[in-house]
Amino acid sequence: MFEKLFKLKENNTTIKTEILAGITTFMTMAYIIAANPLILQAAGMDKGAVTLATCLVAGLISITMGLLSNYPIALAPGMGLNAFFAYSICAGMGIDWRIGLGFFFIEGVIIVIITLTKLREIIIDSIPFTLKCAVSVGIGLFLAFIGFEQSGLITKDPITFVKISPIAHPDVYPKIILAGIVLVITTILLVKKVRGAILIGILIGTLLSFIPFFRTRGEVLQLLKPSLAPTFLKLDIIGALKWSFITLIFTLLFVDFFDTAGTVIGLAVKAKFVDEKGHIPRIGRVLFADSLGPVVGALIGTSTVTSYIESAAGIEEGGRTGLTAVTTGILFLLALFAAPLVGFIPAVAIAPALIIVGIMMMESVTKIDFSDYSEAVPAFITIAGMPFTYSISNGISLGFLSYVLIKLLSGKGREVSVVMYILAVFFMVFFIFSPVFKQ
Repeated sequence: MFEKLFKLKENNTTIKTEILAGITTFMTMAYIIAANPLILQAAGMDKGAVTLATCLVAGLISITMGLLSNYPIALAPGMGLNAFFAYSICAGMGIDWRIGLGFFFIEGVIIVIITLTKLREIIIDSIPFTLKCAVSVGIGLFLAFIGFEQSGLITKDPITFVKISPIAHPDVYPKIILAGIVLVITTILLVKKVRGAILIGILIGTLLSFIPFFRTRGEVLQLLKPSLAPTFLKLDIIGALKWSFITLIFTLLFVDFFDTAGTVIGLAVKAKFVDEKGHIPRIGRVLFADSLGPVVGALIGTSTVTSYIESAAGIEEGGRTGLTAVTTGILFLLALFAAPLVGFIPAVAIAPALIIVGIMMMESVTKIDFSDYSEAVPAFITIAGMPFTYSISNGISLGFLSYVLIKLLSGKGREVSVVMYILAVFFMVFFIFSPVFKQ
């Protein structure tokens, strides 16, 4: 049955490898079960209901992705969009969270329609191979940056924007030491080619966190008896259908669309699914499964659900088929009954995994032609834009805009596809009118 569904032999993998990869992906994504409710609570949503919605939607859509596309890509409520929804749209603009869920539903329906017309697939296929590689590298740096942040090594600064943390502080150095230990152990396991190295590292970090010296305060979920009732089918679609909200809906649509595009491209490059022409097989099925996320998420009661770049951890463990995503999805569903156990995994235990996966994704940088500055400069802007702006979609926007402008002004405009020119116009409009850039 597994062979027929997932074509394991064709993808040079085994059931054991795929299940292990799925567990690894789940372990690197599990933080969302704790993080998403805490963020959406700021929007006025019930914490217990969002916890259940997070597990349920992540499980169902990840399984759908695995069965429909046969790709090792798992999905969950996206970080970044949930924060924009809670802190900017709801808390900042005073918009009721029910109307906000209506925004997600509407933009999700639009994305489903775009995907069914294959327009989304055409757009991704039109992206130059250089930029696809740059997207993969940029996401790797972005993950590593998040890893350094979660390890406690770096912190924000009003003057230099980011700086090294006060290492001697008693709340800081235990986290850094724990992350350092796990990073070294995981690296040694990788050198020794031990299967499940990243997963073993996360488990070791979790176990170490129980030692009083390493204990991270405030990260363990309390045992809840939640209900979906406070958020299930509570979205207000009619309230969201106002002309004054069009810009907000477009912003969510834009960020969701290109965050997903960047993530899927990055993962496909990492898994070596991209063919010699730069095309990703079965990309239409991948995008359709992903497009269901915002719609289902809004109905059940959470912000938009999207493909997770943390799936790269499972891919690194050998995951090459949808069985990896199905395994991750099943674990999310099981987490409905074991949320307190999942909450024992502290962010600092996941940080080394993010750093290592980020390093692994740097491999694609060797495929960028740095001797051609019309390719190298846009690629670098794409790469640097993601961690520096803390956004995958911003990095893509800046990189794609610069690619079109540099090619056009340097006399190489014919090398650019019509789709890329159209995208450049959309990116420009987005930067000018999006409320994200008016705060």
